Amino acid sequence: MLKAFKHDENHTLCEIDLDLAEKGSWINCSAPTEAELHRLMEISGIPVDVLQTALDREERSHVELEDEYIFVVVNTPVVLEQDEYDALPLGIFITRKFFITVCLEESVVLGKFLSNTALSFHTYKKTRFLFQILSTASSSFLYFLQQIYKKTDLIEDQVRKSMQNKELFRMLELQKSLTYFNFALHANENVMERLLRLRTSNMNSLLKMYEEDEDLLEDVIIENKQALEMVEIYTNILMSMMDAFSSIISNRLSQIMKFLTSMTILLAVPTLVYSLWGVNVPVPMGDSPMGFMSLILFGVLFTVVVAFILWKKDML
Repeated sequence: MLKAFKHDENHTLCEIDLDLAEKGSWINCSAPTEAELHRLMEISGIPVDVLQTALDREERSHVELEDEYIFVVVNTPVVLEQDEYDALPLGIFITRKFFITVCLEESVVLGKFLSNTALSFHTYKKTRFLFQILSTASSSFLYFLQQIYKKTDLIEDQVRKSMQNKELFRMLELQKSLTYFNFALHANENVMERLLRLRTSNMNSLLKMYEEDEDLLEDVIIENKQALEMVEIYTNILMSMMDAFSSIISNRLSQIMKFLTSMTILLAVPTLVYSLWGVNVPVPMGDSPMGFMSLILFGVLFTVVVAFILWKKDML
């Protein structure tokens, strides 16, 4: 999907015809077809192979400086399933004429700008728009980290009530998501620090950075560091929970095995007693009228004594 946007004189974001896109417009390209990529190349002059770089799901966050454009790749969070999160690369091109975003699928971060729920922004303020996207990405990571923490608490409550394998699998999915977030946030941190160093470079014609922009970028770096700290804390909590979960399962299994062993011993006692009186040789009280009842009472008494011994040894 290839669309162009621009703020009007009332500072309202409006969609415009792609052929009428002028300087200061924002061109958003999400889940593009091959034809749309070639169309975007004709409009912006950026080679198709460079545009396709932003569509690689495994592309690492980085900054490329070219004569006619600046290419920035940042990681943005994405929800895959109920307990599964990942990071999706978002390509941002700053040219002398346009602000261009390219993404493999609809981005949660860009959706906030398209719906006008993000901070006040203007498509023609390209540097500030870039930093606002970085800020929204960091805020989105923080939001999903809070969701992971809430789910961790919920799983902990469920673990106290039941010991099913699905709880362990949910924790594994959340831990994998935190690993993805950790990698993505570290890569974004490198991009932000690189952009901060560009304020003194000769690329100011494409990346004009004013004092307010520098303050915004520094705030984004702090927010990103906060998200990294939260990832580390939640990872440690989740790993501790999984270790405790494994220990509880092992302890419960040991208790079950101990109980079954004790029950086996108790069942073996009367079996042994009664089998001794079942042989084809003379036995005590074999001819007595009360022999059968005496044998039953003796077996029960012997079983009770063994059960008492096992109970004293905390095996029942």
